[in-house]
Amino acid sequence: MNFQRHRRLRRTASMRSLVRETHLHVSDFIYPLFFVEGENVKKEVPSMPGVYHISLDLLEEEIKEVESLGIQSIIVFGVPGEKDECGSSAYDHNGIVQKAIRQIKEIAPSLTVIADTCLCQFTDHGHCGVIENGYVRNDETLELLAKTAVSQAEAGADIIAPSNMMDGFVAAIRQGLDEAGYTEIPIMSYAVKYASSFYGPFRDAAHSTPQFGDRKTYQMDPANRLEALREAESDIAEGADFLMVKPALSYLDILRELKDRYPLPLVAYNVSGEYSMIKAAALNGWVDEKSIVLEKLISMKRAGADLIITYFAKDAARWLKENQ
Repeated sequence: MNFQRHRRLRRTASMRSLVRETHLHVSDFIYPLFFVEGENVKKEVPSMPGVYHISLDLLEEEIKEVESLGIQSIIVFGVPGEKDECGSSAYDHNGIVQKAIRQIKEIAPSLTVIADTCLCQFTDHGHCGVIENGYVRNDETLELLAKTAVSQAEAGADIIAPSNMMDGFVAAIRQGLDEAGYTEIPIMSYAVKYASSFYGPFRDAAHSTPQFGDRKTYQMDPANRLEALREAESDIAEGADFLMVKPALSYLDILRELKDRYPLPLVAYNVSGEYSMIKAAALNGWVDEKSIVLEKLISMKRAGADLIITYFAKDAARWLKENQ
């Protein structure tokens, strides 16, 4: 009989390791952190077991743990004490994100600090921009995004990560950063961000649920593939240094298409809903958390992601070390 003996290369663990095509490294992970006003606050987000709101007086302990695990990059989100119509605390010199960034860079100067640049956590209506007659105004929002990015760069952010999907947001932020003298600060664009139902737990964590309507006029229709390519191309033309696909798991086909077409570093955002579903199943004993998380993360790398934003970063770092 003439047939292929594929099983020869799967016979032992060392043989499987020898021929493994895709690998996870702790340096692949970007860990999201949520900082809040107040003192002595470390409060678990109800819909995201293991994820916390942390006040700045407890920041050092968290950052030291992240560093001890070998994680090299974090992305910072802030939940302000006060919100208003135009999200002014997003670009306040003493806003929660700016204060957190300054403190982190003092404690851990070599840690790469990425600032999420958006307005929804800071507006009282929960939308990602300026509202007029119930509609999010695109161009009026760009000015506020650029101010926010510059204030984050002033605080010490290493990378600016705009997430609100306004047309022209990369161009506006690039111009704002350059005019303020931050020509060396790269932009990690949430270039392909779908209007996904997987964001629910994040909105619980960031207190950013829209108070009316939804985000479908500025985030993408999950049914669309060609639109993702147009979004990526326009962000590259505007000066993006990284491209991101969000969410990751239901959009692995989009990750692969972007990887095959564009030479920029590609980021997958393993979002809150993807995290919470596994956590809930693991807490009920329905799945083996370690094996299913590592399988999920390797699928994102195999699809083309160079970096993965994941709430599992600390757990995955520990598991990878155990497996060494």
